[in-house]
Amino acid sequence: MLNRRSFLSFATAGAAAATLPVALSGMAHAEDKTRPAPHMMPIPADAPNVAILIHPGMVALDLVGPLTVLTILRCRIFLVWKDKSPIATELGFSVPPTHTFNECPNDLDVLLVPGGTIGTIAYMNDPVVIDFLADRGSRAKWVSAFCTGSITLAASGLLNGYDATGYWALTRFLPLMGARHVDQRVVVDRNRITAGGTTAGIDCALVIATKLKDEEAARRVALILEYSPQPPFHNGTPAEAGPERTQKALEHRKGRDAEVEREAMLAGQRLGI
Repeated sequence: MLNRRSFLSFATAGAAAATLPVALSGMAHAEDKTRPAPHMMPIPADAPNVAILIHPGMVALDLVGPLTVLTILRCRIFLVWKDKSPIATELGFSVPPTHTFNECPNDLDVLLVPGGTIGTIAYMNDPVVIDFLADRGSRAKWVSAFCTGSITLAASGLLNGYDATGYWALTRFLPLMGARHVDQRVVVDRNRITAGGTTAGIDCALVIATKLKDEEAARRVALILEYSPQPPFHNGTPAEAGPERTQKALEHRKGRDAEVEREAMLAGQRLGI
């Protein structure tokens, strides 16, 4: 049970984490204890190391939701990319990587891959990206992805032989790279945690929180975020939307989905599947 002091401490952390620039500033100085970011709680010495792959064209919400959860949980976050050039999201604003692939720790508690179809198409057969994922993922305690990030993760071979899910329009391509698609919002198979489309990133991060800490810690984060979705209608899955709306959505995606399928087939061939 939370006492008043504990609740205020978590609420303060939550308010800070909800502001992306502040959270990024805190991560950039996570290892520099002489320069703590304002309003950020210190990162414990034994904090879990979490690497999040960011890439040009990524979906901003794919990053912000899980980043907020894991920052409140007081993880040590590494936003990783090939270099430290600002990463342009699909909304037009940019996010600076905190570490390059080479600077990312070799041994991670969590390797997390968010999504964004444009980036998925561009990087699922990029040898630099795939080699990084395969290397860090081979040793990470937990390997996780959601939205189209599950497709990128599958392209690295890390979902071969695992139950997995991802963005509903693309999950049909997971078997091309050896994964078994399971139609659930979050799927846990051994140390692999995958989840559905963009908003499922928060669910995914909360499941990760239960693995890194415990359910009570994850529940505290959910309370701080007041995470209790009540949409005005239920239309977020093909089952809820119905066949007509789902088909219309697929028609709008036809060109890019064909590109994903092409890259998935190439990845499957590269993986010998």
